[in-house]
Amino acid sequence: MNILEKILETKKIEVSELHRKFSRSSFTNFELFNKKSLDFKSALSKNGKINLIAEIKKASPSKGILKENFDYLEIARKYMSNGVDAISILTDQRYFFGNISFLKSIAEIKTVPLLRKDFIIDEFQILEAKANGADAILLIAEALSKAQIDELTNTAYENDLEALLEIHSEDQLKKIDFDKNKIIGINNRDLRTFQVSLTTTSEIVKKIPNKCLIISESGINSKDDVNFLKNTRVNALLVGEYFMKSENIDESLKQFIDWCKK
Repeated sequence: MNILEKILETKKIEVSELHRKFSRSSFTNFELFNKKSLDFKSALSKNGKINLIAEIKKASPSKGILKENFDYLEIARKYMSNGVDAISILTDQRYFFGNISFLKSIAEIKTVPLLRKDFIIDEFQILEAKANGADAILLIAEALSKAQIDELTNTAYENDLEALLEIHSEDQLKKIDFDKNKIIGINNRDLRTFQVSLTTTSEIVKKIPNKCLIISESGINSKDDVNFLKNTRVNALLVGEYFMKSENIDESLKQFIDWCKK
C-alpha cells in the first residue's frame, strides 16, 4: 500500500465520523458558511508576475516536522502582510499535523482567499470547508474517479467555492472536463514515491487547454526553480516547505515575490 492509498483509507474513517457528527443542513448554521467567498481564481490571475499561493503546514509524510515553532496564525499574518495572493492550509491531522480549526481561525482574519488542502473524497468535507471559511478546495485526481471529480466540483460550485483540481501525471488528464475544471494544479511530486521533478509541470502543461489557469506545486525552492517555471504557461506557484523551513519568513517572502516578477 503506497502513501496515497494509506491516507485515503484513513480519510474513509474520518468521513464516516464527519457524517456521524453532522447533518448536511447543520453546516449552514456556522457563521462563516453564509459569508461570500473571496475570488480565488481572480486572485491568481494577476498579470505581470507569477502569482503566489503560500502554504501553511507543520509536517509532511516525506519530510516529517517542518516547523517546530508552529504559530499558524502568525505565519498567516506574515503571508498576508507581505502580499501573497492566496493561502493554502493543510487540514489533514494524521499525516500533516493540520487541523480544520487552523482554517477557521485564519478565515476570521483573512484578506486573501484560502484554499483548504486535504484529501477530499466526500461532499461533507466540502461543506465543512465552507463552514470553516475556505474560499476554495483541493481535489486530487489520483484519489478520485471521473464521476467523483464531477460530483465534488459541482458541490463546491453550489456552495460558492472554487475547486483546484490537482494532477500528478498525464494519465489523469482523461478524467478532466476542462469546461468545468478550469483551475488545474500540476503537482511535481509523485504521490507513489514522493520524488519531485519540475519537468512534471513543463510536460503536462502542454496538454492542458489555454483557457485553464495553471498552478505548479511542490519542489519550488530557489530562484532557478521560479525562472524555470516562468518559461512555462504557469499562472501561479504553490509553495510551502520553502517558507516553513525559513528562519525569517518575512525576508524569504519578499525575496520569493521578487523572483516571481516578470
